[in-house]
Amino acid sequence: MTDFLRQGLKTWIWLGVVLFTGLVLNNTPAFADDPLPQDLIKQVGFDQRLGEQVPLDLEFTDSTGNPVRLGDYFGNKPVVLSLGYYECPMLCSLVRNGLFESLKKLEAFSIGKEFEVVIVSIDPDETPEIAEVKRMESMLGYGRSTSPEGWNFLVGDQENIKALADSIGFRYAYDPKIDEYVHPSGVLVLTPQGKIARYFYGIDFPANNLRLGLVEAAEGKIGSPVDQFLLTCYHYDPVSGEYTLAIMNIIRVIGVATVLIIGGVLLFMLKKERGGPTMPNPQNQKLKAH
Repeated sequence: MTDFLRQGLKTWIWLGVVLFTGLVLNNTPAFADDPLPQDLIKQVGFDQRLGEQVPLDLEFTDSTGNPVRLGDYFGNKPVVLSLGYYECPMLCSLVRNGLFESLKKLEAFSIGKEFEVVIVSIDPDETPEIAEVKRMESMLGYGRSTSPEGWNFLVGDQENIKALADSIGFRYAYDPKIDEYVHPSGVLVLTPQGKIARYFYGIDFPANNLRLGLVEAAEGKIGSPVDQFLLTCYHYDPVSGEYTLAIMNIIRVIGVATVLIIGGVLLFMLKKERGGPTMPNPQNQKLKAH
């Protein structure tokens, strides 16, 4: 089964789960009389801020209880950033699981070596202890390394959380009736300097998209020549948050390759004609014999 078919199958399965859940909730009296307010739903979403700088002086607390600055995780490597909250009943766990499942497939890239992961809770009441539990769960699921390097699960106060969310266009809202946060799903890739490079939406993140996003954010400092070639053939679509095949770029690459091949063949033939041995003329041989 190709990656395209797998992606399509996952999408249909997820759509079926969403539709089934919606039917169940709509037929449950506790929710039927108390749907999410439309004005609350309208507050939620992603506003893209591609190329903008996130404030690196924001202060948080890591999962060990130590105070940190957001800038502590920038400087040398690209960063995968995700906002949500650790005790979210469903969506946030799906986002984290989808993210780490895809990162696990990047055999040439490892968390803490080629890039950092920063997970930030949007709930100011969550503690470093719950952040550490989720960090350990994610590391076990990743299964690629036992090193804690690169695994950064943070909590913070409302002011710093809101400042970070606003800087990346992450719009969320709290619903006191159900005591939950309503928020969009997705992750970002940022440059080592803290500028927003890429948005990836949903709960399932194709490994190829994450790989190309990290290579671009690192300005080619990680990855292989193959990755650089793929970036020529693929184009990032900010609307869908995916890399799509750029037909015109492929045509250009094929065109240049064709010209080079033809030029090389002509040059080889020209050199062979000028420097090669002269073939004997049968008519001249006959004259010499007489």
